[in-house]
Amino acid sequence: MREPVELRRQRILAVVRSRGAVKVSVLAAELEVSVVTVRRDVEELARAGRLRRGHGVARAAGSVEGADALPAARREDPAGDGDAVALVVPERHSYLYETLHGARSVLEESGMRIALHIAPQAVGAERPLVERALAGGARGLLIAPRWRSALSEEADYGWLAEVGVPTVLMERRPRPGSALHALDSVCSDHWYGTYLAVDHLVSLGHRRIVLAARNDSPTARTIRAAFAEIAAARPEVEDWSVVLSTPDAVPGPGPEGEAAAGGSGALGGGAAPAGPGAGDGAVPDLLSVLRERRATGAVLHGDVDALMLVQRLSENGLQVPRDCSVVAYDDVVAALGSTPLTAVAPPKAEIGRAAAELLLYRLSGADGASGPVRRTQLLPALKVRGSALRIDPPQE
Repeated sequence: MREPVELRRQRILAVVRSRGAVKVSVLAAELEVSVVTVRRDVEELARAGRLRRGHGVARAAGSVEGADALPAARREDPAGDGDAVALVVPERHSYLYETLHGARSVLEESGMRIALHIAPQAVGAERPLVERALAGGARGLLIAPRWRSALSEEADYGWLAEVGVPTVLMERRPRPGSALHALDSVCSDHWYGTYLAVDHLVSLGHRRIVLAARNDSPTARTIRAAFAEIAAARPEVEDWSVVLSTPDAVPGPGPEGEAAAGGSGALGGGAAPAGPGAGDGAVPDLLSVLRERRATGAVLHGDVDALMLVQRLSENGLQVPRDCSVVAYDDVVAALGSTPLTAVAPPKAEIGRAAAELLLYRLSGADGASGPVRRTQLLPALKVRGSALRIDPPQE
């Protein structure tokens, strides 16, 4: 998905502020966009007074030629995070970008300066960004770590619990009893979102349901566990299974560990691993699983995987919802397909707003601002668009 313009410009500003001056061609290469696009962004930012434009170069606002001309305080604080709230989100994550914009609206309305940091797709990428922000004088921290595996999540618990400034986790809920259990957090109730998806299909008469979900984020792992619990507890559900939505939906081998823990093969009917390749690292083909399990309904996390399933079904002569009912989970682009998809919509922007309001409260110094830790959950909603169809009960 294309990165929002304002977020790209925030990234440009962050790079320029940290280096003083950067060539437009270098910015284009680092942001993986065209030089024309970056030149246009730089012109707009210069027009707004947020940076200075030279011949093929973008310079920090107020900077002059030569590092020695910079004030000493600026040289020691290249990130420029002093008296700001540091906001850390993963790069190329459209879901969390909506959360980011929700937080931004609240912080800007309050007059609080925002120092945005984009964490690259690498294990442990958030820690150096946070340390840099704190060294630059950031007063508080809003953060949504990527946490592709449970192992990488646990690795962040220790240092994140000791950052020393008010911190709020966005759309993340640490493991109960962990070092981060007593940290303010605001997230969606994904158990309830999963319940909405299953209940919708069951109410339409579906008795054989497949969940195809990722396994490379805290949200994905929560949805997988919730689906197994909910489907197993519903007497109407005759058969259920959990498979990977796409072969690359796992953390992958390497420092994160857990190459495909809990993600390969298929889990069926609440029993042991079942289905093609279960337990040997193979990823069963979703279309084959739907046929083999005689499933009439599918829940897909996230939207892109759901839209691609609809395309694959169509290529194989199957229509949604006539031959298979589909509910997507995320609702970022679910409504944009040739078949608009019914989707579970977590309150993404509201998560960001609530997290920012909680952080501002912690920073306010008001009576009670240092009171009990708050672990807030907001409920998702179901957006019905017609990709799930009522089916007749089987004949006795």
